[in-house]
Amino acid sequence: MSENENENENAMEAYRYEDGSISYPGHPLGPDGSKPVETIDLSEYTATVVTWTTSTATPPGVREPNHIAIVEFDVDGEPVRAIGQLTSGEVESGDEVQPVYVEELRDPEAGIKEPASQDWDGYRFDPV
Repeated sequence: MSENENENENAMEAYRYEDGSISYPGHPLGPDGSKPVETIDLSEYTATVVTWTTSTATPPGVREPNHIAIVEFDVDGEPVRAIGQLTSGEVESGDEVQPVYVEELRDPEAGIKEPASQDWDGYRFDPV
C-alpha cells in the first residue's frame, strides 16, 4: 500500500494491483489473485458519465428524485468505473464530473438499521 493511504480519511480509495489493474471499491485480491500494491484517491480525478438515471421510488431516507450515474475515471490510462449519486439531474452521458464528499448520502434516522451501525458518508458526482 502507498505511504499516503491514510493521509485523507475521506479518500475515495481505489486499489492498484501488481498487474496494473485498478478496482473501486478496493478488494483484498485483484483479478490475477495479487494483493494491492497501491491506493489511489479517485477524488483527485475527474470522470466521464457513462450512463445515468433518475430514481423516483427511493428507499427510506434517500432523497427523491435520486439522480444516479455510472462514471469512468482514467487513471494513468487504466479505466476505473464507479456508481453513485449525482448532485444534479442536469447531466448527460459523456459529461465530465468530479467527486464531491458529503457527510450524509441518506438520512440515518429514516432506515431500519441503527444509525451507529454503518457509515452514511460518501461521494456524489458533480458536473464540471
